[in-house]
Amino acid sequence: MSELQVGNGAVAGTDVGPLIEQKGLDKVESLVADATAKGARLLTGGTRPEGPGYFFTPTVLTDVPRDAALMSTEIFGPVAAITPFDSEDEVLRLANDTEWGLVGYVFTESLEKATRFSTELEVGMVGINTGIVSNPTAPFGGIKQSGLGREGGKVGIDEFLEYKYTAIAF
Repeated sequence: MSELQVGNGAVAGTDVGPLIEQKGLDKVESLVADATAKGARLLTGGTRPEGPGYFFTPTVLTDVPRDAALMSTEIFGPVAAITPFDSEDEVLRLANDTEWGLVGYVFTESLEKATRFSTELEVGMVGINTGIVSNPTAPFGGIKQSGLGREGGKVGIDEFLEYKYTAIAF
Protein backbone atom coordinates (compact mmCIF):
# COMPACT_ATOMS: atom_id res chain seq x y z
CA MET A 1 0.00 0.00 0.00
CA SER A 2 2.83 2.39 0.77
CA GLU A 3 4.13 1.94 -2.79
CA LEU A 4 0.88 3.07 -4.43
CA GLN A 5 1.13 6.38 -6.26
CA VAL A 6 -1.39 9.01 -5.16
CA GLY A 7 -2.37 11.74 -7.59
CA ASN A 8 -4.45 12.85 -10.54
CA GLY A 9 -6.29 9.76 -11.79
CA ALA A 10 -5.95 10.94 -15.39
CA VAL A 11 -2.15 10.77 -15.21
CA ALA A 12 -0.41 7.52 -16.17
CA GLY A 13 1.19 5.80 -13.19
CA THR A 14 -1.37 7.00 -10.67
CA ASP A 15 -2.80 4.20 -8.54
CA VAL A 16 -5.03 6.17 -6.14
CA GLY A 17 -6.94 9.30 -7.10
CA PRO A 18 -8.68 11.85 -4.91
CA LEU A 19 -11.82 11.50 -2.86
CA ILE A 20 -14.82 13.28 -4.30
CA GLU A 21 -15.08 16.21 -1.88
CA GLN A 22 -13.77 17.75 1.35
CA LYS A 23 -16.56 16.15 3.38
CA GLY A 24 -15.47 12.69 2.21
CA LEU A 25 -11.83 13.41 2.99
CA ASP A 26 -12.75 14.65 6.47
CA LYS A 27 -14.81 11.48 7.02
CA VAL A 28 -11.92 9.17 6.10
CA GLU A 29 -9.49 11.09 8.28
CA SER A 30 -11.93 11.05 11.21
CA LEU A 31 -12.61 7.31 10.91
CA VAL A 32 -8.89 6.49 10.83
CA ALA A 33 -8.27 8.76 13.85
CA ASP A 34 -11.13 7.10 15.76
CA ALA A 35 -9.76 3.62 15.04
CA THR A 36 -6.22 4.48 16.14
CA ALA A 37 -7.52 6.24 19.27
CA LYS A 38 -9.34 2.99 20.13
CA GLY A 39 -6.23 0.86 19.70
CA ALA A 40 -5.82 0.07 16.00
CA ARG A 41 -2.20 -0.01 14.83
CA LEU A 42 -1.34 2.14 11.83
CA LEU A 43 1.00 0.20 9.50
CA THR A 44 1.13 2.74 6.70
CA GLY A 45 -0.61 5.88 5.50
CA GLY A 46 -3.16 7.67 7.61
CA THR A 47 -2.35 11.17 6.40
CA ARG A 48 -3.25 13.77 3.80
CA PRO A 49 -0.37 14.30 1.38
CA GLU A 50 0.98 17.82 0.86
CA GLY A 51 -0.67 19.95 -1.80
CA PRO A 52 -4.15 20.74 -3.08
CA GLY A 53 -6.92 18.23 -3.63
CA TYR A 54 -8.91 15.71 -1.65
CA PHE A 55 -6.18 13.08 -1.34
CA PHE A 56 -5.59 10.57 1.46
CA THR A 57 -2.62 8.20 1.54
CA PRO A 58 -3.40 4.48 1.20
CA THR A 59 -3.75 3.25 4.75
CA VAL A 60 -3.49 -0.11 6.49
CA LEU A 61 -4.77 -0.54 10.04
CA THR A 62 -4.37 -3.78 12.00
CA ASP A 63 -5.98 -4.99 15.21
CA VAL A 64 -8.93 -2.71 14.53
CA PRO A 65 -11.28 -2.96 17.51
CA ARG A 66 -14.85 -3.91 16.81
CA ASP A 67 -16.13 -0.67 18.36
CA ALA A 68 -14.17 1.51 15.93
CA ALA A 69 -16.60 3.58 13.86
CA LEU A 70 -15.08 2.40 10.56
CA MET A 71 -16.17 -1.15 11.36
CA SER A 72 -19.78 -0.13 10.80
CA THR A 73 -19.44 2.74 8.31
CA GLU A 74 -18.90 2.85 4.56
CA ILE A 75 -15.57 4.65 4.47
CA PHE A 76 -15.18 5.16 0.68
CA GLY A 77 -11.48 5.84 1.06
CA PRO A 78 -8.17 4.00 0.56
CA VAL A 79 -8.20 2.26 3.94
CA ALA A 80 -7.79 -1.45 4.71
CA ALA A 81 -8.97 -2.32 8.22
CA ILE A 82 -7.71 -5.70 9.38
CA THR A 83 -9.33 -7.44 12.33
CA PRO A 84 -8.39 -10.91 13.57
CA PHE A 85 -11.07 -13.57 13.95
CA ASP A 86 -11.21 -17.11 15.28
CA SER A 87 -13.72 -18.83 13.00
CA GLU A 88 -15.52 -18.50 9.69
CA ASP A 89 -18.83 -18.14 11.51
CA GLU A 90 -17.42 -15.26 13.58
CA VAL A 91 -16.08 -13.37 10.57
CA LEU A 92 -19.36 -13.80 8.67
CA ARG A 93 -21.27 -12.49 11.71
CA LEU A 94 -18.90 -9.51 11.96
CA ALA A 95 -19.08 -8.76 8.25
CA ASN A 96 -22.88 -8.90 8.26
CA ASP A 97 -23.29 -6.95 11.52
CA THR A 98 -23.72 -3.61 9.80
CA GLU A 99 -26.49 -1.65 8.16
CA TRP A 100 -24.38 -1.38 5.01
CA GLY A 101 -24.02 -3.92 2.23
CA LEU A 102 -22.45 -2.67 -0.98
CA VAL A 103 -19.65 -5.15 -1.62
CA GLY A 104 -17.70 -7.85 0.20
CA TYR A 105 -14.35 -9.38 -0.67
CA VAL A 106 -13.15 -12.91 -0.03
CA PHE A 107 -9.59 -14.08 -0.55
CA THR A 108 -9.16 -17.85 -0.34
CA GLU A 109 -7.73 -20.87 -2.12
CA SER A 110 -10.87 -22.87 -1.31
CA LEU A 111 -13.72 -22.90 -3.80
CA GLU A 112 -15.95 -24.27 -1.02
CA LYS A 113 -15.19 -21.27 1.23
CA ALA A 114 -15.56 -18.84 -1.67
CA THR A 115 -19.00 -20.25 -2.45
CA ARG A 116 -20.10 -20.25 1.19
CA PHE A 117 -19.00 -16.67 1.81
CA SER A 118 -20.46 -15.44 -1.47
CA THR A 119 -23.80 -16.94 -0.46
CA GLU A 120 -23.78 -15.82 3.18
CA LEU A 121 -22.36 -12.31 2.93
CA GLU A 122 -25.17 -9.75 3.09
CA VAL A 123 -23.94 -7.58 0.23
CA GLY A 124 -24.98 -6.73 -3.30
CA MET A 125 -21.69 -7.83 -4.87
CA VAL A 126 -18.83 -10.15 -3.90
CA GLY A 127 -15.27 -10.12 -5.21
CA ILE A 128 -13.54 -13.49 -4.91
CA ASN A 129 -9.74 -13.11 -4.95
CA THR A 130 -10.12 -9.68 -6.56
CA GLY A 131 -10.61 -6.15 -5.37
CA ILE A 132 -12.31 -5.13 -8.60
CA VAL A 133 -15.98 -6.01 -8.94
CA SER A 134 -17.12 -3.28 -11.34
CA ASN A 135 -17.93 -4.52 -14.81
CA PRO A 136 -20.24 -2.70 -17.24
CA THR A 137 -21.96 -5.95 -18.21
CA ALA A 138 -22.72 -6.94 -14.61
CA PRO A 139 -25.26 -5.49 -12.19
CA PHE A 140 -23.80 -2.96 -9.72
CA GLY A 141 -25.45 -2.10 -6.42
CA GLY A 142 -25.81 -2.90 -2.77
CA ILE A 143 -28.36 -3.97 -0.21
CA LYS A 144 -29.44 -2.68 3.20
CA GLN A 145 -28.53 1.04 3.46
CA SER A 146 -26.10 0.68 0.54
CA GLY A 147 -28.72 0.94 -2.12
CA LEU A 148 -31.81 -0.37 -3.73
CA GLY A 149 -31.79 -1.73 -7.24
CA ARG A 150 -28.98 -2.24 -9.68
CA GLU A 151 -27.33 -0.44 -12.56
CA GLY A 152 -25.38 -2.14 -15.32
CA GLY A 153 -26.11 -5.26 -17.33
CA LYS A 154 -29.60 -6.50 -18.21
CA VAL A 155 -30.74 -6.19 -14.59
CA GLY A 156 -29.67 -2.53 -14.58
CA ILE A 157 -31.59 -1.78 -17.76
CA ASP A 158 -34.70 -3.30 -16.18
CA GLU A 159 -34.43 -0.66 -13.42
CA PHE A 160 -35.21 2.02 -16.03
CA LEU A 161 -38.17 0.24 -17.63
CA GLU A 162 -41.80 0.69 -16.71
CA TYR A 163 -43.95 -2.38 -17.14
CA LYS A 164 -47.68 -2.16 -17.64
CA TYR A 165 -50.15 -4.97 -17.31
CA THR A 166 -53.45 -4.56 -19.09
CA ALA A 167 -56.39 -6.93 -18.59
CA ILE A 168 -59.25 -6.70 -21.06
CA ALA A 169 -62.57 -8.52 -20.98
CA PHE A 170 -64.73 -8.32 -24.17
